[in-house]
This record gives sequence, C-alpha cells and structure tokens, in this order.
Amino acid sequence: MSQKVIEADYLVIGSGAVGMAFADILLTESDATVAIVDRYAKPGGHWNAAYPFVQLHQPSQFYGISSRELSRGRLEQGGLNDGLNELASGAEVSAYFDDVMRHQFLPSGRVQYFPMCDYTGDGRFVSKVGGQEYRVNVKKKIVDATFLKTKVPSTHTPNFSIDKGVRFMPLNDLPKVTDQPDRYVVVGGGKTGIDACLWLLQMGCEPDKIQWIRPRDAWLLNRRNTQPTDEFFFDVFNAQAGMMESAASADSFEDLFDKLESCGYFLRIDPDQRPEMFHGATISTAELEILRTIKDVVRLGRITHLGSDQIDFQKGSLPVAENTLFVDCSARPVEDLPDDVPVFADNVITPQMVRSYQPVFSAALVAHVELNYEGDDEKNRLCAVVPPPEADTDFAHFTAIALTNQYNWSQDSDLSKWILNNRLDGFSKMARGAEGNDEKMALLNRMRSNGVAAVMNLMKLDQEYKQQEA
Repeated sequence: MSQKVIEADYLVIGSGAVGMAFADILLTESDATVAIVDRYAKPGGHWNAAYPFVQLHQPSQFYGISSRELSRGRLEQGGLNDGLNELASGAEVSAYFDDVMRHQFLPSGRVQYFPMCDYTGDGRFVSKVGGQEYRVNVKKKIVDATFLKTKVPSTHTPNFSIDKGVRFMPLNDLPKVTDQPDRYVVVGGGKTGIDACLWLLQMGCEPDKIQWIRPRDAWLLNRRNTQPTDEFFFDVFNAQAGMMESAASADSFEDLFDKLESCGYFLRIDPDQRPEMFHGATISTAELEILRTIKDVVRLGRITHLGSDQIDFQKGSLPVAENTLFVDCSARPVEDLPDDVPVFADNVITPQMVRSYQPVFSAALVAHVELNYEGDDEKNRLCAVVPPPEADTDFAHFTAIALTNQYNWSQDSDLSKWILNNRLDGFSKMARGAEGNDEKMALLNRMRSNGVAAVMNLMKLDQEYKQQEA
C-alpha cells in the first residue's frame, strides 16, 4: 500500500479538548489549513473513554473551544451543586466536540480530519483500521496536543498485582453491576475516587457499606469560588484576594496551607487529616458533607497486592470481607511529565497549561500567541509552562508561574484585550464589570496589591523546600 501525502500548514496531533481549542483559534484568527490526527473514532480525547456519570469539575462556561458556547447559561437546580453554574455531563461534552468537528471545522474546507489513526512521528501516521500510511507535508508547525495525556479508569492498568477471582472493575463498569456486593471498596483518593463515592451515595448506597482507600488526602478547591458569573463576584474575588494575601505572608508551607484553608480557598474532606496531595480538583460544600458520612477510610499507603482474602499496602495489610467489589479509581490524572519541554521549540508546539487549572484556555492562548508574536523566546515568555500539580508543595511553584504569566499578559494591551473577549477566560469580564462599584473595586485592589509580594514569597518558599529536599 503506497503512502499518501497530504499538505497542511499545521499538523495537530490529538483531537481532545486541547487540540480542538488550539485548532479553533487557527481557524478563526487565520486562514491556515489544519490536519488533525487522533487515535479515537470521534473527537474529544479522553471523554471517549470516560465513565458514564462523569461531569466537568468546573463550570461549562469556560470549557470547550473559544468560538462556541458549551453552557446553556443555567444554574443547577437541586442536587449537590444546587445554585451553581451548570456542569456539562460527559455525554454533553462528547456530543459538543463531535458537533464542532462535523458542523464547524470540516465545513470550513480548511480541516482534514483523520480519526482512528496512530501518529508514528515525523509527520507520519497510519490508519488503525485500514493500515493506510500517511505523511503530512507540514508547511508551518507540528502541534503535539497529546502531551497532557489524561488517564481514565477504563484504560488504566493498576500498578499492583491482583489475584484471580477478585471482583475488581474500573469505575466505568460500576453502573453495570447487577450482583449487588455486600461491600464496595473504592481504590483511590483523587477526583475519580470522589466521583465514585458520590455516585454510590446518591444511588442509595449506605455509607457503612463503602470502604475508601485514600493513600493521601487532597486539598480541594471550593467550586463556589470558580463561578464565572456576576452573582458570584464576591465569592470568586474574596477567594483570590485571600489566596494572594496568604501567599504573600506565609512563612512556611504549613503556614501557607493553614492560611489558604482559613480564607476559604482550600477545603479538605477530613478536618483531622492533613492533606499531602493537590491536583486542582473542585468540590461543592454539599458534596463535601456527604463524603464525610463515609467513616471507613484506609490510610496505609498504596496497595501492593490485592488478594482474595487480604489487601497488602505499603504500610500494612487488611482482610477482605466476603462479597466485596473493588472499584478502581487509582489512575493518576496526568502522567509524570518532563519539566523542560517549552511550549514553542522550532517547528514544534507543545500546548501546556499557562494558567492554573485551565488547559483549554491555555491551548487557545498558545494558538493566539503563535499567530501574533514573533520568535520562540518571546512566545515562551508569554507562555511559561504552569505544570500540573501533584504534591501539595507544588502549589507554590505553579502558582508563582501562573501569576507571573498573568502579569506579563496585563502589560500587553492587545493580549489583554484578546483575553477579555475570549469566552474561555472566565473572569476578566467580571473584573472589568466592577468599574464604578466602590465595594467591588476595593476587593480587586486588595487582590492586586499583594500580587508581587505573593510571587516573590511563593518563589522563596519553593526554593527553600527544594534545598531541604536536595
């Protein structure tokens, strides 16, 4: 079978949220042609393999692509997010990206889309179905939109051994259970584990039937403080001002997290357990309260072996009760990533987060910078990488970078205007709308007045910690 050669200005590898958000800016702000290659049959990346009851963690208003709304502008009615802006379901997100591809990208005449293909490097890919090999003559840049790979339970291989006969399933299969167990054991303390516990509780499972294996507890963000609509102005910016003040004044990491919790920026499930993990997950206070009804929490480190009658951990072992179902939520959200990959490097663009917790906004901004600025040095200055956090101590490093990026953007009037008008930004319009309101402006000034001191002190704390660990 002969190799097919195609031409495009940009080759985008991956049609997940990051790849789609990047391609959208290319299409709306330039006349570039784009080839998009993806291993899934439909766009949406990890949403194709997500568990059926998954929802966005943050409001739909700032997810998706810049040029098309995902949110319907509604508040949740009833449930654990009552009164907060809507969170799109996984099915809604998947349908959204499919619709964008079929009815917006492809009709433009400037997009060639190749689903069910494996990228093999150097502008080459091969169809997973027919075996056809392709080579792209890339006129401008290759865009690796797969760098921030998101793991999901259905494609995750646990890093511990499991005996035959143990009832063990990924979270995806939980709604399919027909043979009701006497006990559910949720394996994993991150956002997926939280979702598993919340689903079981909302489906009527009694809390005492759930055992939750949490090797590390996590600091969590209060979802009320992430609402991008004006009725939540004081929640959002009080939390941001508190974060700035905490970052500027803390004299240690312990002091920093105490202050962040005291001002309402951070939450934790167990008030008596000091968190060691932070992945940027958000939670509502109603969700927090229902999770606290689960009392059987195991903190013996990670599982090393799952047997039919005993679970072995790093710090001990526990017996397995009869008729137990294990639910795997142990996948880390993002693989270990090298910390020296710039966003712009010659003919390769590697979209990464340039603002905390917002990968799609980051991808859109990176694409805008690519189209409007010259030279990799200047582009990387505006797009310094904000690495996904893992441990709680990562907070200082990535927050300092994110705040520095924000300052650099504010010094560029054209870029500031673009951010203000980009729907994925979320909060610039809220801040701009405060003009003329003395109470709101006082709050914004309180937040901004601590910006420089916050960055300097976070960098100091981060450096001191790294020296201690060396």
